[in-house]
Amino acid sequence: MSTTDPRPRAPSIADRRRDMLHRLGLDEKHKMALKSPTTAFYGILVIVALFTALGLIMVFSSSSVTSLHSGESAWRLFRRQTMWALVGLGSMWGVYKIPYQNWRRPRWLLPFAGMALLLNAVVPFVGRDINGARAWLQWGWFRLQPSEFLKIASIMYCAHFLTRRHRYVAVKEMVLKHMVIVMGLTCGLCVLQRDFGTALVFASIILVMMLIIGIPMPQFAATVGVVSLAGLGVLTQADNASKRLLAFLDLDATKSLDGYQVHQALLSIANGGLGGTGIGSGTSKWGYVPLAYSDFIFAVIAEELGIVGSVLVIAGFAALVYFGVQTALGARDMHGALLAGGISAWFAFQAIINIGGIIGIMPMTGLTLPFMSYGGSSLMATLVASGLLLNVARHVK
Repeated sequence: MSTTDPRPRAPSIADRRRDMLHRLGLDEKHKMALKSPTTAFYGILVIVALFTALGLIMVFSSSSVTSLHSGESAWRLFRRQTMWALVGLGSMWGVYKIPYQNWRRPRWLLPFAGMALLLNAVVPFVGRDINGARAWLQWGWFRLQPSEFLKIASIMYCAHFLTRRHRYVAVKEMVLKHMVIVMGLTCGLCVLQRDFGTALVFASIILVMMLIIGIPMPQFAATVGVVSLAGLGVLTQADNASKRLLAFLDLDATKSLDGYQVHQALLSIANGGLGGTGIGSGTSKWGYVPLAYSDFIFAVIAEELGIVGSVLVIAGFAALVYFGVQTALGARDMHGALLAGGISAWFAFQAIINIGGIIGIMPMTGLTLPFMSYGGSSLMATLVASGLLLNVARHVK
């Protein structure tokens, strides 16, 4: 008589887990999508690579004269930017390989967010003043701008918080109150550093993430109104900053003082014409446009690559944001959608504010152009954010 039990064995928990991962299209070991990457994934990857390469070229072109005038090697800033690019690309790859769901774990998220907040909190007291803003920490030759990494931390934290409470989005005490506190904390730290442009970017990112989660429009409109009034109040108290920010309204009257940089940038852009003067042949970096390799690098791009190059750069940012939005729409979960949406909002608003200020249609706030301006903290933070965006894009439905 056979002792074999003819009844089928019930699947174990491990079997069920493997079956669920298979149906979701995920690899059990790495949690990576088994299907081919999407167009959005390849689009983000190609644009980030091209922008990083173009940024290095333009940093060398725009900084070589300044370095020589200071008695340094013409390659000095280019070498530093290249070092940061390599570190940033390595970090981007590392963030891409780690499943983005891990950043919801308190043991991953809280130390990173806490460190970013702590560094930003001490900057107003021990930071270094550069061009009117005290937003940098410096140890010898090493300089760090903590607010760049606070952007990543705030997006991660808001994505985690809103994912947990998205069912209660209409309850002010559950969502709106908390988000206003986060916005006030991040923007307030930037105001203390006198970095008003970054404060505007933080407010824009958090407002976009509130829209994505579906906060009721009356609450959203009220929040926008309060933020606008608070911004106007800050500017009225910061007299020098308000003059510089509002100089674009009358460049003819301010071109010798507060509007000097924007006026010179416009002359450089006009000098570029349709096809540009050629890389390395522009005149703006010869002392006419201050910070040509940093905040005003788009003026150098417009002069040396012309209208054609400028349009391609703007189109590249538009495409990057488009692919980011497509990634958010196709994300597997709310957490991924919020991460992709927040990062896309960051890139979009920072590029708009920087380029708009340089061409004289918006206040000049001193923000860098993502991927292209000189600055290790800015480049590394944008590359890390790109890795996180690629991570979400690789796991879309």
